[in-house]
Amino acid sequence: MPERRTVALVTLGCARNEVDSEELAGRLEADGWHLVEDASDADVAVVNTCGFVDAAKKDSVDALLEANDLKGHGRTQAVVAVGCMAERYGKDLAEALPEADGVLGFDDYADISDRLQTILNGGIHASHTPRDRRKLLPISPAERQSVSDVALPGHGAASDLPEGLAPASGPRAPLRRRLDGAPVASVKLASGCDRRCSFCAIPSFRGSFISRRPSDVLNEARWLGEQGVKEIMLVSENNTSYGKDLGDIRLLESLLPEIAEVDGVERVRVSYLQPAEMRPGLIDVLTSTPKVMPYFDLSFQHSAPDVLRAMRRFGDTDRFLELLDTIRSKAPQAGVRSNFIVGFPGESEADLAELERFLNGARLDAIGVFGYSDEDGTEAATYDNKVDEDVVAERLARVSRLAEELVSQRAEERVGETVQVLVESVDSVEGVYGRGAHQAPETDGQVLLTSGEGLSVGRMVEAKVVGTEGVDLVAEPLQGSLAWSEEAGR
Repeated sequence: MPERRTVALVTLGCARNEVDSEELAGRLEADGWHLVEDASDADVAVVNTCGFVDAAKKDSVDALLEANDLKGHGRTQAVVAVGCMAERYGKDLAEALPEADGVLGFDDYADISDRLQTILNGGIHASHTPRDRRKLLPISPAERQSVSDVALPGHGAASDLPEGLAPASGPRAPLRRRLDGAPVASVKLASGCDRRCSFCAIPSFRGSFISRRPSDVLNEARWLGEQGVKEIMLVSENNTSYGKDLGDIRLLESLLPEIAEVDGVERVRVSYLQPAEMRPGLIDVLTSTPKVMPYFDLSFQHSAPDVLRAMRRFGDTDRFLELLDTIRSKAPQAGVRSNFIVGFPGESEADLAELERFLNGARLDAIGVFGYSDEDGTEAATYDNKVDEDVVAERLARVSRLAEELVSQRAEERVGETVQVLVESVDSVEGVYGRGAHQAPETDGQVLLTSGEGLSVGRMVEAKVVGTEGVDLVAEPLQGSLAWSEEAGR
């Protein structure tokens, strides 16, 4: 019997990429590939790249080069690039990085097994020519659901697999294979984005916005619940637009309670919300539905009106603070995070001071700060009034220091609160860590439990916050909560 082909998936970037990797894993396993964790144990190392900002691109290139170094020293015979950077640059990336044996775009995902086998056999699959994926779907959102020939990574259902290759978990299983045993997993609500922020290139290579059908989202959530997942995180480029192409912009409000009722799932979290698209009904559902976390990942980006207009965005400091007041009036312990760009073309000292005014009043739990840099193909890259690079660096350092102080202060405000902690790591030396309702995986802080006797990954623990370590919390399990967590973990 011939030795089974092996493949390793190395994933960089956001949670959306993680979902895409698990779809690729599902396709490959269904076609007979054996998935391994370590690239050195694989015939083919597939690197799912990120093409968002320069630092992420560099990490992707480094990962490809690191995988290439394995060739000739172990089992690895080929290294293949997929993901956003591969889609965005295609043959240009292949020419610039000959160490990659293949550069595959999203259109190759449906045939990923054949593509990898061709490369493994020494053949050549021509790298794709990048194109503006916004032009692949109709301009009218209502007409997009009828289009079936556009690749939408992370949207796969079991019905997409050839007959006889459906996942073993049964007819409800999605076209997906989990790559780790973490108690949290992301589910895609949609792909693409219709917004035209002047600094962002994502729509050009991810395409226009298109929602997944609620039944597919629910089936995937049920399957993940069967796999032992305790927390579902809903991801897309813009979750507040979910349902607009299905005829119901309020579809998320009705879908969230249904996901929350899925057996085994203890938490549902929604990521990436547009402040300008927040609706009173959505705020109500996010702050009042059992098992739906009162968590708001709001994409503010800035708060000075002139900068926001140049970014082709909407809002200002006072409107943003009013939104946060509305949220906290309904859920005082709600978690809020956001990202900001400093040094955007035309940003003045007065604009920066306005951003600092917002940050000081916002009481955010987590803050990401980025210095502006030109991105290929974006409108902002053509602007004339660029801020000097040294000034951008100074503003980045200044706002980053402020952000660090403010999130530490916000953590201190939570001392005395009772939090529900999902245990994510248990180590005899490092201790027991988890996350509260106000903390998303990887992007936000953690909770260190002062006692972890009898706990295991995936358990829920009620604890009282007794201290802080920067943005992280230190919490003491409440009497009886360990016994409760044993019951919740069954």
